[in-house]
Amino acid sequence: MANITELSDKTFNDETSKGLVITDFNADWCPPCKMMNPILEKLSSKDELGDKIKFTSMNVDHNPDTPNNFGIQGIPTFIIKKDGNVVGRMVGYQPEEKFRMALEKYM
Repeated sequence: MANITELSDKTFNDETSKGLVITDFNADWCPPCKMMNPILEKLSSKDELGDKIKFTSMNVDHNPDTPNNFGIQGIPTFIIKKDGNVVGRMVGYQPEEKFRMALEKYM
C-alpha cells in the first residue's frame, strides 16, 4: 500500500510522535483487516485525507510489543495519535463513510 507506512516495534514511536497519525494494527490472516485495506488505501491518497493524516500499519504477528503496550486484543484496531498522544481508538471493520467521519473529527 503505497501511501501507508509500514511500522515495526522499533519504528513506532518515531513515526507516530508528530502530527496526526492513524495506525492500523492488523494481521495477514484477518478477514476484517483485508476488508479495510481498500478503504485505507483510498483514504490515505493525497486526493483524500493523505495530506492531513499520516497513515501507518503494523502487523501484530511480527511486532508483538507495541500492540501489547496498547492493550490491543482484537484486530483490526486503529489508534489515532496527535503529536504523540492517543486521541482515539476504533476496533473492527468500519464502513468507509463512518471511518472517514471518525477521522475528520480529529483534523
